[in-house]
Amino acid sequence: MATNRQLRILYISHYFPPEVNAPAVRVSQFSRIWKELGHKVTVATGFPNHPHGIIPPEYRGKVFETENHDGVKVLRSYVYAAPNKGFAKRILNYLSFMFSAIVSCIFRSGKQDIVIATSPQFFVAVAGYIVSIFKRAPFTFEVRDVWPEEIVAVGAMKRGLIIKFLEHIEMFLYRRAALIVAVAQGTVDILTQRGIPADKIVLVTNGVDFERFSQAVDDHDIRDRHDLNGHFLVSYIGTHGMAHNLGTVIGAANRLRQRDDIRFLFVGDGADKENLVSTTNELKLDNVTFVPQQDRNRIAQYYAASDLCLVPLRKADLFTKNIPSKIYEVMASGKPMLIGAKGESKNLVEKAHAGIAVEPDNDVDLSEKIAQMADDRVLAQELGANGRDFARKNCSHRDLAIKYLSYLNDCLTT
Repeated sequence: MATNRQLRILYISHYFPPEVNAPAVRVSQFSRIWKELGHKVTVATGFPNHPHGIIPPEYRGKVFETENHDGVKVLRSYVYAAPNKGFAKRILNYLSFMFSAIVSCIFRSGKQDIVIATSPQFFVAVAGYIVSIFKRAPFTFEVRDVWPEEIVAVGAMKRGLIIKFLEHIEMFLYRRAALIVAVAQGTVDILTQRGIPADKIVLVTNGVDFERFSQAVDDHDIRDRHDLNGHFLVSYIGTHGMAHNLGTVIGAANRLRQRDDIRFLFVGDGADKENLVSTTNELKLDNVTFVPQQDRNRIAQYYAASDLCLVPLRKADLFTKNIPSKIYEVMASGKPMLIGAKGESKNLVEKAHAGIAVEPDNDVDLSEKIAQMADDRVLAQELGANGRDFARKNCSHRDLAIKYLSYLNDCLTT
């Protein structure tokens, strides 16, 4: 049975604000809410550098730093800064944080009741497991992506000895975890099929700060600045990574280049952005605008300025098990979406009646569905309203954080 006693929670994450990717948002939101509920939360993270690989001036030359973020103690430690591209440097980035996090947590975090380590890359979980031994606290492995399988799925590496070695480490961590927290049902299914006991796997999906996204308004500043007034604005907001195959969106923009009423907006950065900009220039597309990565508050305004949002994923079996966190943000913003994925993401969007599915990696289908939404504004508004209603009822960060907390309590009392 769960207990309501105050918990000392150590949450280890490679990413944390001012970084704005999904792990950073989840960790910052959940830790803040747990703190507000009376628990003592410490976050161990690196110095911010994602996705550019550039550490801000105020952090340079430091090995350790202690901060306060919304009442949560944040322990930052050294990380080899590397852009979110190139396998070798990214592995150095991952390993450097693993080692620095182990040292930082052992000597700087104090007593803890439970240790949580969140992926996407499981070297963070290696750190979490080792730290949990020193702290004599249960180890919780939060699995965002099934890694290293994702490395193979996006084509970054071929299956071979290195992948097999990483998979052995992965299975070791699953078996040693007292609790596994999955963010998608597909992950639960994959792990149980691999023989991980179902009774130690729980599901806590991603969610959204509903008030922030639902209350953001289009103040015309964004459209004015980028000369987008009077156009049906199709936006992709998030990491420009290999998993999203955003070349499909560029292909759709090329097919719709004669539609003067439709414009495309890319907001963010990532490993594939340079290629996307280069392709856009080669095709001489004047209907595509690129904007750098924005801070969290500004992102909500970009959603508010959009008429349609895109959530594409590369066509791969693994990605049928994923739910991108931007789905929840789009729904909370009251905007319709085109979901370029099969499986769990598609099912969620259709359950919420919040958008229309398109064939992954198919720029013909994508361009046709975009034109359909631009020509039927009533349908677009209905889908957006449905999504907002669904997000309000089912996707609140606070509700999910409380659910997560109950699982942590149960883990400590069994």
